[in-house]
Amino acid sequence: MNEPFRDPKGEPVQLDLPEVPARKKRRFPWSLLICAALVALVGAGWLIRPQQQAGPGMRRAFNGPVPVATATVEKGSLPVTLTALGTVTPLTTVTVRSQISGRLTKISFQEGQDVKAGDPLAEVDPRPYEAALKQAQGQLARDQAQLRNAQLDLTRYQTLVAKSAASQQSVDTQEALVAQYQGTVQMDQAQVRTAELNLEYCHIVAPVSGRLGIRQVDVGNYVQAGDSTGIVVITQLKPITVVFSLPEDVVPQVARRLEAKADLPVTVYDRNRRAKIATGQLITIDNQVDTTTGTVKLKAQFPNDDGSLFPNQFVNVDLLVNTMDGAVIVPSAAVQRGAPGPYVYVVGADQTVSVHKVKLGPSAGDKIAVLEGLNPGDKVVVDGADKLREGAQVTEPDAGQTPGQPGRRPGGPNAAAGQGPSGAPGAPGNGQPRRSQAPTP
Repeated sequence: MNEPFRDPKGEPVQLDLPEVPARKKRRFPWSLLICAALVALVGAGWLIRPQQQAGPGMRRAFNGPVPVATATVEKGSLPVTLTALGTVTPLTTVTVRSQISGRLTKISFQEGQDVKAGDPLAEVDPRPYEAALKQAQGQLARDQAQLRNAQLDLTRYQTLVAKSAASQQSVDTQEALVAQYQGTVQMDQAQVRTAELNLEYCHIVAPVSGRLGIRQVDVGNYVQAGDSTGIVVITQLKPITVVFSLPEDVVPQVARRLEAKADLPVTVYDRNRRAKIATGQLITIDNQVDTTTGTVKLKAQFPNDDGSLFPNQFVNVDLLVNTMDGAVIVPSAAVQRGAPGPYVYVVGADQTVSVHKVKLGPSAGDKIAVLEGLNPGDKVVVDGADKLREGAQVTEPDAGQTPGQPGRRPGGPNAAAGQGPSGAPGAPGNGQPRRSQAPTP
């Protein structure tokens, strides 16, 4: 038997303990079972529902001829053009600096003005140099007088020696004195010329023709010959050059044409390659390859009469190296690439296509030359080739349309493969271009 709890005095103590509830029984999850059964019934109904039959338009889209756009292979001239990135570089850039020291007293130009060689630009205070010139001229006159006196004495001594009235030593001494004065006079003449040059340098003129930049110094400043900033910068803009780089592999072809005295036109476009800026001529090729990039620099010259080219401007360059006469030309969109290499789909007289492997030549814009594999007059697929195979039947929905009116392909607007929501050829319905799969050779 359990004895009751007692306090320290030995008296029994009554404890109030909470009652423990009886354990309930766990019920079966009937709600989960019912939900699972409903899901199973819905799935079974979906599986056994009647399948929708494809309509006539869908059968035509998948089983009928494939709508395509075609182009005819032509024979003509194709320009061989090399493209590059270039920088406009002036032929001459001169920083005008003072060649003497002094206070700047006059500015004779406007910023941005076009000047010619010899035009006055600025003036340095000439008064110190005028005084220096007078001093040099006075010293020269004094020494010239002494030279004349020494020459007269030499003549007298020579006369006395002839009469045995003077010694030969006196003659020799006088000759040395005359030579000394002659040297002094020459030094004085050089000092006079230096003073005259310094006086000329007080009037600063343009050394070359070109356009002036922003003035670097104002009137009243003390300028020196060693000033690094100078007074103003002159840049020659007419003519002007563009320097660009080409891969070393194509340089021999350009060099042969240049050595043959051929005119190689160079056309430059703006940064976005939207507007044509100017046309010039290639004038030279650098004498070494840049080992870091594997390219060679070339320089083209432009008249730039309208001033459209500006120094350090970034441009796109097209160099016309040669022109292929009698080349077989196709649109670049007709060329497909896959495991066999480049190929095209040629449409036959029975409106079926066949795969022709081609050997490609140079390209120009959206045209490319085909060296082997095609003949002039062949009809090639330029749009819709993503669903073609060897021997596939094709149709040209746009062939019977009135010029200027876009044609519709079977299956409704934008339903044909290769045409997107905007109706533009070559854009699938999802707005992304499709890749044509390589055919089995």
